[in-house]
Amino acid sequence: MNWKAKIIKHKGESRIAVEFEKNYDLIVRIQKIGGQWSQSRKLWHVPDTTDNRNRFKLGLPFEFRHQESVERFKNWLNSKRYSQNTIKTYTEALVSFLRFFNEKRIAEITNEDVITYNNERILRNNLSASYQNQVVNAIKLFFVTIEERKMVIEKIHRPKNPKLLPNVLSKEEVKMILSAHRNIKHRTMLCLIYSCGLRRSELLSLKPLDIDSQRNLIIIRQAKGRKDRIVPLSPRILLMLRDYYSCYKPKTWLFEGYTPGESYDARSLSAVLKSAVQKANIQKPVSLHWLRHSFATHLLESGTDLRHIQEILGHNSSRTTEIYTHVSTIGIQKVKSPFDDL
Repeated sequence: MNWKAKIIKHKGESRIAVEFEKNYDLIVRIQKIGGQWSQSRKLWHVPDTTDNRNRFKLGLPFEFRHQESVERFKNWLNSKRYSQNTIKTYTEALVSFLRFFNEKRIAEITNEDVITYNNERILRNNLSASYQNQVVNAIKLFFVTIEERKMVIEKIHRPKNPKLLPNVLSKEEVKMILSAHRNIKHRTMLCLIYSCGLRRSELLSLKPLDIDSQRNLIIIRQAKGRKDRIVPLSPRILLMLRDYYSCYKPKTWLFEGYTPGESYDARSLSAVLKSAVQKANIQKPVSLHWLRHSFATHLLESGTDLRHIQEILGHNSSRTTEIYTHVSTIGIQKVKSPFDDL
């Protein structure tokens, strides 16, 4: 397979650009190592790491003197059974920070260095507030657990997260999206996300045995926060699942990709939704999480108790669930505008 790789700067960060003729299998492999598509450059790019440089036969960058400390941190996270996503996020954030101060010994790094990194690396490159918080969290945990000394995090500039309302679709819009696909697998996946308020990762982690057809329940195992929970299973969805199962007969995961025994690819699922939105002619940047938000809001508008919605969604705090009261139209629609009396 012909491909070319080179080091590029993308949004102020060193990345490895990979150019090749369109090939689905290679795209999936690149996505699995953190690859992203650049619309402006028309190419795929992956994180500039030692493993990836070896993978694409590129020369190694300058010697990273703190690799051993990063490995100790990664081993600590593994031993504490952090999720693989959290381990990946924290170690990549820590590597980015320590590379920035590669010439310093870790013992010499101070709070001031974190502030310098925030200003010269994150703010200068317009990186997100959530990424900045992830870096601060990783640094704090690293210094407490591996270096056994505390950073005074209160003195480090943490950005305030913007107070954003969840994006919600109308029931008519949801119906148009869910009925857009004729492919039974695609339609069933989207319907299951909306009907149970699932996260994308929760849907892709389901196994056939997690469907309890006798009690009309689905068991969500080790979801966010490593918690199990149960969600109600709609009788209509159960019928769809039976039709889907008789057609595809999945072996390990409820929804599998091209390779039997492998879970359906997350990016492919997003593409399934994008296609449905286009077919429904909806001019909104709908994501899979919009279906979860819409599920919760529609439950609230139909009179479901907020406490039950919290349990179904798997929220730790009721304050997280209460945000849906701000997008529910129950009270707003009862308000009469004084304009109507003019």
